[in-house]
Amino acid sequence: MQSCSSQLPLLTPRHYSYSLPRTAAAALTFLSLLLSRHLVFTTVSHFTLQPSAHTQSSCTKGAREGGRRKAGGVRTEQLEMLSFSHSPIVSYLLWCLVLLALASSNGVGATAKPKVVGSGYKLVSLVQLPNGGGLVGYLQVKQRTSTYGPDIPRLRLFVKHETRERVRVQITDADKPRWEVPYNLLPREPAPPVTGGRVTGAPFTAAEYPGEELVFTYGRDPFWFAVHRRSTRQPLFNTSAGALLFKDQYLEVSTALPKDAALYGLGENTQPGGIRLRPNDPYTIYTTDISAINLNTDLYGSHPVYMDLRSLAGRGVAHAVLLLNSNGMDVFYRGTSLTYKVIGGLLDFYFFAGATPLAVVDQYTSMIGRPAPMPYWAFGFHQCRWGYKNLSVVEGVVEGYRNAQIPLDVIWNDDDHMDAAKDFTLDPVNYPRPKLLAFLDKIHAQGMKYIVLIDPGIAVNNSYGVYQRGMARDIFIKLDGQPYLAQVWPGPVYFPDFLNPNGVSWWIDEVRRFHDLVPVDGLWIDMNEASNFCTGKCTIPKKHQCPIPDSKTPWVCCLDCKNLTNTRWDEPPYKINASGQTARLGFNTIATSATHYNGILEYNAHSLYGFSQAIATHKALQGLQGKRPFILTRSTFVGSGAYAAHWTGDNKGTWENLRYSISTMLNFGIFGMPMVGSDICGFYPSPTEELCNRWIELGAFYPFSRDHANFASPRQELYVWESVAKSARNALGMRYKLLPYLYTLNYEAHLTGAPVARPVFFSFPDFTPCYGLSTQFLLGAGVMVSPVLEEGATSVRALFPPGTWARCSRCSAAGSSPGTPARRRSRWWWRSRWAPRRRTRRAPCTWTTTSGRRWRSRRGRRRTCGSTRACAAGRSRCGRRR
Repeated sequence: MQSCSSQLPLLTPRHYSYSLPRTAAAALTFLSLLLSRHLVFTTVSHFTLQPSAHTQSSCTKGAREGGRRKAGGVRTEQLEMLSFSHSPIVSYLLWCLVLLALASSNGVGATAKPKVVGSGYKLVSLVQLPNGGGLVGYLQVKQRTSTYGPDIPRLRLFVKHETRERVRVQITDADKPRWEVPYNLLPREPAPPVTGGRVTGAPFTAAEYPGEELVFTYGRDPFWFAVHRRSTRQPLFNTSAGALLFKDQYLEVSTALPKDAALYGLGENTQPGGIRLRPNDPYTIYTTDISAINLNTDLYGSHPVYMDLRSLAGRGVAHAVLLLNSNGMDVFYRGTSLTYKVIGGLLDFYFFAGATPLAVVDQYTSMIGRPAPMPYWAFGFHQCRWGYKNLSVVEGVVEGYRNAQIPLDVIWNDDDHMDAAKDFTLDPVNYPRPKLLAFLDKIHAQGMKYIVLIDPGIAVNNSYGVYQRGMARDIFIKLDGQPYLAQVWPGPVYFPDFLNPNGVSWWIDEVRRFHDLVPVDGLWIDMNEASNFCTGKCTIPKKHQCPIPDSKTPWVCCLDCKNLTNTRWDEPPYKINASGQTARLGFNTIATSATHYNGILEYNAHSLYGFSQAIATHKALQGLQGKRPFILTRSTFVGSGAYAAHWTGDNKGTWENLRYSISTMLNFGIFGMPMVGSDICGFYPSPTEELCNRWIELGAFYPFSRDHANFASPRQELYVWESVAKSARNALGMRYKLLPYLYTLNYEAHLTGAPVARPVFFSFPDFTPCYGLSTQFLLGAGVMVSPVLEEGATSVRALFPPGTWARCSRCSAAGSSPGTPARRRSRWWWRSRWAPRRRTRRAPCTWTTTSGRRWRSRRGRRRTCGSTRACAAGRSRCGRRR
């Protein structure tokens, strides 16, 4: 059997955008008949070359094990494929034949001419609206082209300085409204309505349109625009180097960048190179249920925003750019340029002046919504597992933490509590309601909390009340006038439409009914990209059951389905790099030709699904409890942080994933979602004892700290290994000492958007060596965490920015640092400006849970504990006032 490293490289449409001609296909078919012992051949659809199935299985088995796609399997689109096997000579001949066929039929070579996509626009009129209403102009296409569809002939330009630090530049069709993010989901200043005619105002002839901090400039023929700082004339965004392209399903605009600009954001994805964006890495933005172990791939969230940090004369200056658009897009970052290629909607840019990273996030969240204030208990430690098959197991987990003297504030259930995986139900055998209520009374009396999972897919079952009430209110997404049929854990499902007011009120009522059944303390909304085990238009099979009884692979589609290829929404002219392999937009999700309320296309609203569900869930819990809700969501969009927390999805128990978790966490702080964390010890498969030791030492300082695992993985609660339990008592002991500090950071985040966990450059923007630092981070402005991230390591080589640092554990001064790396055993340091002038007594609750419960210290002594209010009024062990 071949090793993975010896296989041929994967040739995908991202490398060669040529179709395979019939002559080449015929030649390959003929050769395959001659060499049938060495070649497995089927019809070529997207021209993807991959190893044969039996060879590939040895390479991807580890990624596919562990159960469902939710368990982190590497997805490969189920396309027809050409596979080679065994003979290197045969493989070489076939590769030569394929490449020769491509070259001869498509003109690959020195004489090949790139396709002309568009020629840009010219500005034909520009007026200034009265009362500071901004500028409105009209653009005319210079020369029509047909690549990716016809150009929209007339565009409308709208520019307004909305605040002192923010300017908006919107470009859309001048004659008819286009899709944009609904204002009821993301409230913001409205743009003037599209009228198709001229707008009343004074002609604007000046070369610049200045605001207090930012200046808008433009060119007329061809039209381009730029934004620069008023004080320094530093250019922030400049489109003069490339043509503006605007078609119905293809929008393109580029900006020049200085070579030394440090960019961050453009997510959600797992970035192996760290938090700083790397030139030529792919950045595709489209919400997708694909495991977070897939690198540089569009994941669960859509955040088309980036922060740009530049060092000018020794001073770090930051700004941010948001393209508010929910359609799928590719963003190409080349180091000196950045290009957006968007498949719909409009160009709606917001520029935030900064000029510090904290100021950028403040300005950004003031526009998209401030982060939701989290309840105090949410900063305690959480435990979950997919596979707690009955209530006795959950009770045993709680008891295990208590016996190990490891703090635990929140216990979770994945879908194990459900009756046949149906939302808002209880398994009458494994989670009988009387016993569950007695368990909740017990843990609530101890100050603990209980959270359960719900998925958006509603089981198609005529005896299921949730389904019956949904059908009666007509609240499901439709395809061809009928509810769109998909498959998730309960089998055939329909997806509620959260853009439908009736869908929102139905959801709120179902949450109320479930809360009456089980008084949960929060909700976990998962699989809301939305995830679908099938693709295309499906029907319930007549020849077999679906779901298949006692199936070991319930994530395999059992519906009768056919691909949808007959609409431009299912097969757009430009293919984004979806799932990292140019997959169909509707692959394993809702068909993009399906429709929401008022005919809204899934094609446009796809990436808003999890966001709209989070808003509806927030309304439901807030109305029920009258308290700050706690909601954990997997799929996110711009503004999701105002309603929910986030975890980084299905990661893997490896040292690489341990490192990646820091960058993803820090990115979400920039995105305005500071309550974020990764599955501690990894979701799958089995972590090593050493890795779990190191992961809890890091994970104890995620803003959201939770251990979560897959059902196929061995048990990995923190008390399973004695060494891990010891590390947990130590690391979580530090976390619990810092609870008032974390809670204060939560409050500051709600007021200003400041991330709880933030990159080091947030506090040291002038210190350029930390611009790419992704192995350390700050809690607040000056508590640095420098975790062990390498197997076998016993010390950390940490970078200390200039200043005096003190070790948190003993408050001993580390000395003045000139900004050079130092090897330290300790991983906790305070900035000098917070170092105490004199030692003070310890606070009375140096180790307490969020509910005020006492835990035995690692020395075996019991420490006194007052109320959380008394603790918040005390002093830390290092002497800093809280």
